[in-house]
Amino acid sequence: MTSPSGPHDLPAVRVAVVEDHPLYAEALRTTLLSTPNVEVEGVYGSLREFPLQVEPGLVVLLDLGLPGLRGAQAVAYLVGHGCIPLVISAQGERQDVLSAMDAGARGYLTKDASVEQLREALRVVAAGHTYISPTLASYVLTGERSGRPVTSPLTDREREVLTLVAAGETDQDIADQLRLSVRTVRSYLERVREKTGHRRRPDLTRYAIAEGLLTASGQD
Repeated sequence: MTSPSGPHDLPAVRVAVVEDHPLYAEALRTTLLSTPNVEVEGVYGSLREFPLQVEPGLVVLLDLGLPGLRGAQAVAYLVGHGCIPLVISAQGERQDVLSAMDAGARGYLTKDASVEQLREALRVVAAGHTYISPTLASYVLTGERSGRPVTSPLTDREREVLTLVAAGETDQDIADQLRLSVRTVRSYLERVREKTGHRRRPDLTRYAIAEGLLTASGQD
């Protein structure tokens, strides 16, 4: 019988840090070195120091307030070099978050994030998903009033579960359709509730409509 995979069985996540504050950069490096399955490939004070040739898939913890290239332009630069930018910045205003996500950031944390939030964000973005810290999620969920497309912090599976909840399916129905256990469905649903701030099914349904996952006319 095959034993369940533990954290040490997962592929290593390659990470670099671009942060111009020496003490904070060292704190990040120390945290990463103590995190299982993380390989630190370098710590840089700006994108001028960052190597031009890197293997695709490198997760870069990026401060936005860098000397030289900074902000959304720094995010776009890293995306153009095949990197996965995970912003960790003192800048947590609405426009900072939206601009970084528009430029291709796969995650956004502020510098008051906990070590566990950082580690979770690394796991999420390395797996190809998007991570937004709970305190910033509302900025991305609402988008701009001009009708800007909304960027959801939910994973693809969480969106599937939310869509079926909004369509009126029970937890058992969802489990049957997605070939999951009811316990797993409820775990996904709890994460959806945490990320969206909505706990009641009617509120989740309205959220799904706002996200474009379900039309109001499609409700039962």
